[in-house]
Amino acid sequence: MSLNDVYKLTPTEELWAVPQSYDTVFDWSYDDSRDELIKLYEKGKTQQWNATHRIDWDQELGEDNPNGVPDEFFPIFGSDIWEKMSDADKAVTRRNYQAWTVSQFLHGEQGALFCASKIVQQVPDMEAKFYAATQVIDEARHVEAYQKLLKKYEAAYPITGPLKTLLDQVMQDSRWDMTYLGMQVVIEGLALAAFAMTRDLATNQLASQVNAYVMQDEARHVAFGRLTLRDYYPELTEAERDEREEFLVEACYHMRDRFMAKEVWEALGLPVEECMAHIEQSEGMKLFRSNLFSRIVPVVKDIGLWGDRVTKAYADMGILGFAQTDIDALQENDDLVAKQFDERRRYVESVAGEARATAAE
Repeated sequence: MSLNDVYKLTPTEELWAVPQSYDTVFDWSYDDSRDELIKLYEKGKTQQWNATHRIDWDQELGEDNPNGVPDEFFPIFGSDIWEKMSDADKAVTRRNYQAWTVSQFLHGEQGALFCASKIVQQVPDMEAKFYAATQVIDEARHVEAYQKLLKKYEAAYPITGPLKTLLDQVMQDSRWDMTYLGMQVVIEGLALAAFAMTRDLATNQLASQVNAYVMQDEARHVAFGRLTLRDYYPELTEAERDEREEFLVEACYHMRDRFMAKEVWEALGLPVEECMAHIEQSEGMKLFRSNLFSRIVPVVKDIGLWGDRVTKAYADMGILGFAQTDIDALQENDDLVAKQFDERRRYVESVAGEARATAAE
């Protein structure tokens, strides 16, 4: 089944061509002295997995609430629109909103696939090229996994305007570090926080499992961006740093407004402006949108883009407190949760195998 068969809104273009102009850089020194990057590369190799086999795709999503996420986390929960809906209409709305969310995960992962391949060509260090090459296959696997998951919702949505705009900027910029900053720090940082919400709140095993496995990879990708940019940014001039901080602030404001789900309310024939107004004022959604930056702020501080422009913007957005977040602990937990899913599946398969053996006796 093609996603074209289940799009609720027709994409403006089936193929999107982004013009680019950048240098492909060869490294004839083949230096491998950056131990942290080499260790990350080794980890990237050993943690490769097959989405076809690691995930049990025979699992189904819920009928009325595919992910099994509590309604309190639904954007228009508590609004007059929501309260007046029948149970059947609420089920349709939940399914479409969750399909819209997974659609954006899918589109973002395709962008990450192209950005990783761009980094392989652009970055000047061989160690970074090695790791970026492992990220390319990671991102291809994520596209595959989210595509398979999305088909189970029997609904799909085109890429949102804010995400498309940021991808366009990142892909067209000829400077290799801007690809890292836009993708590894901003887009993937936001994605990790959004993935975590489904992983930790969903009662549906399949929805939770897919996000847990993707997050295990993404935690390494963000670490890759941190290691590389932390070494590079001290070399920049003040003017160059100012330019990157300006981009970072604009990107964060831009992406903060990405999760309004306007396309869902439009496709379902709901009063769009009323839905958007409720989301804008909802305390729950304000908290959710702030928490989206829990993975970005500590990384930005770590890589050294911590000038007045950035700290003022983060204070204005109410996210400056995330600077104290232990990002290493979060990433270790991402790895642990994925391994716990593997352990549970091995246990279930073991029990099932013993039952079959007993029945055969």
